[in-house]
Amino acid sequence: MYPLIRNRRLRASESIRRLVRETTLTSDDFLVPLFITEGKGIKEEIPSMPNYFRLSLDNLEKEAKELWNMGLCSMLLFVKVDDKLKDNKGTEALNPDGLMQRAIKTVKNACPQMLVMTDVALDPFSSYGHDGIVAEGQILNDETAELLAEMSVSHANAGADFVAPSDMMDGRILTIREALEDEGFLNTGIMAYSAKYASAFYGPFRDALDSAPVDIANVPKDKKTYQMDYANRYEAIKETQMDIDEGADIVMVKPGLCYLDIVREIKNEVEVPVAVYQVSGEYAMLKAAAEKGWLDHDAVMLEQLTAIKRAGANIIASYFAKDFIRIFR
Repeated sequence: MYPLIRNRRLRASESIRRLVRETTLTSDDFLVPLFITEGKGIKEEIPSMPNYFRLSLDNLEKEAKELWNMGLCSMLLFVKVDDKLKDNKGTEALNPDGLMQRAIKTVKNACPQMLVMTDVALDPFSSYGHDGIVAEGQILNDETAELLAEMSVSHANAGADFVAPSDMMDGRILTIREALEDEGFLNTGIMAYSAKYASAFYGPFRDALDSAPVDIANVPKDKKTYQMDYANRYEAIKETQMDIDEGADIVMVKPGLCYLDIVREIKNEVEVPVAVYQVSGEYAMLKAAAEKGWLDHDAVMLEQLTAIKRAGANIIASYFAKDFIRIFR
């Protein structure tokens, strides 16, 4: 066939490359994670996440409007809780006037059409930094799932469109779905962190929320008994299918770049939207390398985001969302 078929004809110019490009990114692909803190007038940079901030509620209001005007219409909220409000059962998570509940209302009042998803896990509220209740050196599964369901109902009451359980307790999606249905929140969605791996890439995120597991006796020092072993592949499909069967509307793989094989496996198996979380460590590495002049920040960012979508992501939760829109819109 050579030279009748020359593949390089379709690469000859930027125009033809754009015309035949298989994977493209738009603002509609992004879910924007935001970190919320108490106070007023606070826009506090996270040291391990350059140019990313903890926001007080007044600045969250401004951020919501800015994101909407940029074409970014979905956000995922996380809260940094004062240590004095933390306990082993995450009691503050159920406070109807808690920071998360007020953050949801702030966004909905400022920008009613903004899609608000909320983190559902105990670790920001836990005195031990774990996603579940700790007892005798174990993370209690069923008791934690019940608390997560109460938290989800509280978020829905405040106006959340979707709850996003990030804890990896067994059966929690069904428990949450039943609780939402019982309380009349038939249209509140669930985005399940279905294949969340016990990754070393979460460090900067835990700095942002001060939510790392504490190193004390009789408390697990890591999250490996509930987050997935990163050596496992087929387990991710099983976990994801179970979440769908229990009522998840969207499923997630976390982290991103090291798990694109998992994204494709799941995308090939399921019929619901697949989200990918490009996590804090992925963000921090590129920012650090770019600051050193070792990598072209914008080019590598675009390549990474495109790879995530090419692997099968319908939704990308990324700290690069605003950077992408500013540069490539």
